Amino acid sequence: MRHMVLAGLMVAALALPAVVSAQASNIGSVTLAKPVMADGKTLAPGTYQVRVASEMPPPVKGQSPDGARYVEFLKGNQVVAREVATVVSNADMAPIAKGHKVVPNGTSVELLKGGDYVRVWINKGGQNYLIHLPPAA
Repeated sequence: MRHMVLAGLMVAALALPAVVSAQASNIGSVTLAKPVMADGKTLAPGTYQVRVASEMPPPVKGQSPDGARYVEFLKGNQVVAREVATVVSNADMAPIAKGHKVVPNGTSVELLKGGDYVRVWINKGGQNYLIHLPPAA
């Protein structure tokens, strides 16, 4: 019994750094050329740090529990907005992404066809974070 408790504590200790590092971790820097809406607020053109928040949105039916994450946009050390990002692994992204793909540890900001959304795409740690923001009116 004592060995089982010790083994459980060792597994928990090894998993703890992964959990802590996944919370509020910086995933990249993006530059917005035009104002967009995020979290009900206007994000002015400029450069923002983006980090994965420690909280997770509730999963959508049929979606994996880690298929979406809250991300925070920071100006300096100040969080100015928070949005939901769809999270897709590099392996799962390969067959669905047509044409342009973001390189590992890279970012892309582009106005999608029709002009209805700006897609912020960040590839970090084998994961793709896709954030869709409507242009500000």
